[in-house]
Amino acid sequence: MFNEELPTELMPVDLGDGVIAQVEVTQTGREKVNAGTMPFDSVGKAITKISQVIAAPIQAAKPTKATVKYGLAIGIEQGSLVAAVVRGTGTANLEITLEWENPPQSDETS
Repeated sequence: MFNEELPTELMPVDLGDGVIAQVEVTQTGREKVNAGTMPFDSVGKAITKISQVIAAPIQAAKPTKATVKYGLAIGIEQGSLVAAVVRGTGTANLEITLEWENPPQSDETS
């Protein structure tokens, strides 16, 4: 969906409650889009949904500790901000680490 060769620019986004942030976005269409400040809620919803989908199988595995890393590219498509999972520094889009610890065994003497 996103290509590193496509132009990027900083765009103000509305995080809600009057908080404006600058986000680097990729122009995914053929026309340059300058829509002023755009709402960030669609990206937030994408992050929430991705997290829920990833969390369900991790919770089913019941690790003691879990770490999930994923990168998102933010772009403009049809006048709205969109998020896509992108390759980070690793070789995969998602890096998931699950850890299990054995509980200490108690010395029961009868």
